[in-house]
Amino acid sequence: MGIQDNQPLSSGARQGRPPEEVLSSVIHELESFQRDVQQDLSQDIQRLQRDKHQLIQEVEQLRQEQENLRFQRIQTLSERQISQQQVWLKQLAQLLASNVQRELILRINQGRSGHQPLLEVDPEGVLLPGTEANADLPSEELEAVLNSSLNQTFRELQKELNSYQSDLSERLVHMQSLEQQVEALLEAVVNRLRGQLDNQGTQLEPEQPTSNILQPTPRPLPPRPTTTPKPSQPIVTPPPSQIQKNSRVQLGLILAFLSAITLSVFNVCIKILLKSSEPRQIFGVFDVTGVIAPGIGNSLLILLLRMIVVMALMPIVATLLYPAVWNDLQRFLKSGDRALMRTVIGSGFFLFLSQVSIYIALGEIRTGIAITIFFIYPIVTVFASWALFGDRPSWIRIAAMSLIIMGAVLSLPNLLGTGPIAFGNPQLGVTASVMAGITFAGYVLLTQIAAGKLHPIPFSLVNFAAIFVFSAVSLIGIGLLSNFVSLPQGVSVMIAPDVGQGLMIGGIILGILTLCSYLLNNFAIRNAGAALASIIATTGPALTALFAWLIIGEKLSVLQVFGMLLVISGVAAMSLERMFLTQKKAKA
Repeated sequence: MGIQDNQPLSSGARQGRPPEEVLSSVIHELESFQRDVQQDLSQDIQRLQRDKHQLIQEVEQLRQEQENLRFQRIQTLSERQISQQQVWLKQLAQLLASNVQRELILRINQGRSGHQPLLEVDPEGVLLPGTEANADLPSEELEAVLNSSLNQTFRELQKELNSYQSDLSERLVHMQSLEQQVEALLEAVVNRLRGQLDNQGTQLEPEQPTSNILQPTPRPLPPRPTTTPKPSQPIVTPPPSQIQKNSRVQLGLILAFLSAITLSVFNVCIKILLKSSEPRQIFGVFDVTGVIAPGIGNSLLILLLRMIVVMALMPIVATLLYPAVWNDLQRFLKSGDRALMRTVIGSGFFLFLSQVSIYIALGEIRTGIAITIFFIYPIVTVFASWALFGDRPSWIRIAAMSLIIMGAVLSLPNLLGTGPIAFGNPQLGVTASVMAGITFAGYVLLTQIAAGKLHPIPFSLVNFAAIFVFSAVSLIGIGLLSNFVSLPQGVSVMIAPDVGQGLMIGGIILGILTLCSYLLNNFAIRNAGAALASIIATTGPALTALFAWLIIGEKLSVLQVFGMLLVISGVAAMSLERMFLTQKKAKA
């Protein structure tokens, strides 16, 4: 029976088993096989982990032994060096002692001129010459001679040390005077280069300071003679370099004009984002009511959304324009020049205040009028330069400032009951525009102070970062303050729940327009120079009013348009005078 029980079932018995039982037995066998494999693998993994830990411990022990051997070797070498140094010091001390001994004996013997030398030099010590003859010499006389000789020797040594000290002091004073002269010379050179960088954009490439290549100064053509030229004289054609330079200038002017157009469209986009009591139509087709109400808190929110886009793309743009931007920033942060850091951060703070103020103004008055009043900043710049740098304004500047003031007054909203009224609070809008111009003048002055110390592209990157930080901190402060105090409606941040998507799209558009305007202006300065680019930029108010009329149908009165033209003429006259003065200084 036992043998028959251990025999496998016959084929008929297997065929008689149901499929479910066969399947369950197969599954059971697979599970048992899986458990066995898992157990074997886990044991292998544990064994490998133990081997790994053991190998790590052995490696650590080997490293420790290596460090110990290295330390012992260094210690052995240091002990040998110390013993060798002690031997050398001992030999040096013996040599110095023998030299001092010889010098003292010579000085003592010089005091007994005409007599037999009192002492003689012996390799084993100091001996008295003629021991038998000097045996009767009194000890008091010998002590007196030694004292007088030693005192005289020490006095002479002291005189020599004093002479050396006076000579060193004179040399130090001379070196200090030379250092002051070099500092004054370097300061004069830096001021001269700074003036050329500020005023002569056509001669210096400001965006590539690493090359330090100055373009040749264009000279005026000689006056045309009244008599006709002789037929034998050849016709002078301009060189290819001059033609290429003229084409670059034309390209720069076109890029500067495109930059001004981009800024004008930027201002109109801000106007579209801000709500108004009057209905607006984009190109006379789409009705737009605005996304967010004008105010301080909402202006900060728009500025923050714009700066998020700018700070996300500006590092890439800055690296493409100036590959050494990060090295300059690292050098700027590690320089420890607190004055320069305060200047750069202060310029960013003034630009931040200017942006917030112009956003508030655009929400209260018409776009072209707000930008026109903003362009009073050259007046503030002139008076501040006079007070800070002693740059006294000329009669041309005074006349230009008079035109700017007259034009700003004529372009005020609803002046004498004429012209279109403002959208909201005209007094607040005008005040915000004036504040924007004043703070922008502070930004310009601090930028001039920092010119030459930091490249323009790292400077712009730090300014954008400062605006981003100031906007975020201001919004956080308003949010925290609103939890404790009931803020006015224009100060707090008030947005509707359903305008988040439109607000984000508006921030992206504003950020892209900012970078486009920056790039166009950058390439315009490279090709045409800063002076010509600034002259083209004076068309900002007119272009803003034009695009505001074309896009959202804003209209201005004839008096306001005349005032705008006066402002543009005054600003352009100041830019032209600066350019001509720069060319005259360059020729001199």
